[in-house]
Amino acid sequence: MKIVLPMLEYLARLRRGYKQSIVILTDALLCYLAIIVAFAFRIEVLSYWNRPVENLLSISLPLSLVTFWVMGVYRAVFRYAGIGMMRTLFRGFAIYTLLLLGFFAAFRQGEVSRSIVLLQPIIFLMLVALSRITGRYLFVDLLGRGRFRGNVRTVAIYGAGGAGQQLAGSVMSEPGTRLVAYIDDDPRLHGQRIDGIPIKSHDEVSALIDRHRLTDVLLAIPSLTRSARREIVDRLAHHPIHVRTLPQMNELLDGHVSVSDIRDLDIQDLLGREPVRANHLLLARTVVGKTVLVTGAGGSIGSELCRRILDVGARKLLLVENNEYALYAIDAELRQLAAGQKARTEIVPFLGSVTDAQRLNYICSNYRPHTLFHAAAYKHVPLVEANPIEAIRNNVFGTLETVKAAMAAGVENCILVSTDKAVRPANVMGATKRSAELIFQAAAELGVDTTFSMVRFGNVLGSSGSVVPLFRRQIAAGGPITLTAKGVTRYFMTIPEAAELVIQAAGLARGGEVFVLDMGQPVRIEDLARTMIRLSGLSVRDDQDPDGDIAIQEVGLRPGEKLFEELLIGDDPQPTLHERIFMAREASLPWADLTSALTELESCGSELQAVHLLEKLVPEFADQKRKQLTSS
Repeated sequence: MKIVLPMLEYLARLRRGYKQSIVILTDALLCYLAIIVAFAFRIEVLSYWNRPVENLLSISLPLSLVTFWVMGVYRAVFRYAGIGMMRTLFRGFAIYTLLLLGFFAAFRQGEVSRSIVLLQPIIFLMLVALSRITGRYLFVDLLGRGRFRGNVRTVAIYGAGGAGQQLAGSVMSEPGTRLVAYIDDDPRLHGQRIDGIPIKSHDEVSALIDRHRLTDVLLAIPSLTRSARREIVDRLAHHPIHVRTLPQMNELLDGHVSVSDIRDLDIQDLLGREPVRANHLLLARTVVGKTVLVTGAGGSIGSELCRRILDVGARKLLLVENNEYALYAIDAELRQLAAGQKARTEIVPFLGSVTDAQRLNYICSNYRPHTLFHAAAYKHVPLVEANPIEAIRNNVFGTLETVKAAMAAGVENCILVSTDKAVRPANVMGATKRSAELIFQAAAELGVDTTFSMVRFGNVLGSSGSVVPLFRRQIAAGGPITLTAKGVTRYFMTIPEAAELVIQAAGLARGGEVFVLDMGQPVRIEDLARTMIRLSGLSVRDDQDPDGDIAIQEVGLRPGEKLFEELLIGDDPQPTLHERIFMAREASLPWADLTSALTELESCGSELQAVHLLEKLVPEFADQKRKQLTSS
């Protein structure tokens, strides 16, 4: 081994041209060896050189090498010999065999029988394939693992189908991993082998851990629904192993699978709720062929709204954003996406705030948008709680200026992006968003040409401040995971779902409605934290296991935070044309009363007075604050 590894290291460092030359010389030697073996089989005499051998070699050697070169056999990366390389070899040998048979049929050589001409390519193919497999073993397994100095992780692949087998080839080329088994739910496969790797049932995971010190399970069934994936995750969560997954099939760009596609489980995999299907008629109603304006275009929801609007097919997309870099980033991304469109959407970026009435009026009066999505808002609860006047200025009066500009310009549809925190709000952020809803509701009752509506949803996965990336960073750092309170529950949805809900609600709106999504059951955040720890291959440190890896630390509710979130103020949601979208009409204020309250709020001089006036505007906010004071 002391001699072999340095020799392999030397060969691996050679230029590609030198490596190709070595492979070609090796194939030439194997061609000659195949001729000797073919004659030995046919005449049962081992002869290394005679006239028949010379005649066959003089034809087969140049013919095979030229054929292999033209067919790309020597362009393949030698160390990654696999199914693709074998296909190329078989094609090359098929053509070589036909050419060789054709030559000897046309120019018959009496000393070389037809059986030998047919037998030599078969033996030659076997020898060349064996050389590629040996080369792969030497350069990947022997040299790669000889170079590797880290800890080797022992891996099982869940799913013995096509994706699992593709992934296995990639896993086996990684020196830091050792594949010991497939796991599959099909009982007909149990006890079988694929390329020497056994197929086990999920009941045998404990045995794999004990026998092979299994550390990782890779889910390789891209076609799985989220509910089926959740069932598998629940079964594996009881074992001390790190569970990762391939994306779903629609996320795999080319259908080919490799280790680079493997990712950690997202909360979508843990929730088990299937994504809400889009109604394309509703998506198109307020977007296709129209001028669409999005405020807060660089935010988590605003940017996804822009992507979907571009995808659906707006004629012109107006971006309003007060953060320069966020506007630059979404504008550049959208222009790149628009370049691939047949009917290219015109994209117009505007740097400015929704609190700037003059700027909003200029945009709306000059570009005359048909649809306006109002997503601009300050949303981080603790920051907004500490800066109530700025939150009121942006979330409340920014919404008021947006509504006035929309009415003045005759915008057909105006949709507010709201939040479940607006329902019986316990914090300034929720109260400002409920105030924004009141502005939209009051505007809807004025009888103007603009249709005003609102959309509420829960926590958005992947948005800035989302809990899952935070927990993942805390686990990677060795803990602890911090929870505000162990009883906290939240609704969750994905950013694309949220954006599509907003656009579809615009198609459903008749004026003044609050639209909500059927988001399934709320998730207990402590359960989510425990599941993420276990699926990282670690254990929870608690009273039952004081030597566990990651502790869960309760730090107390933040100012204004609630244990439970709600989506409706009332209890009578009505169905809509979309089976997963519901509608409610909730209490509102007349426009005159609302503007009077807002005038008083705008002229206040202190944070304390501002919050007090916000409580008067949103009585549920005052009620929740009293409840919190009583409970504390």
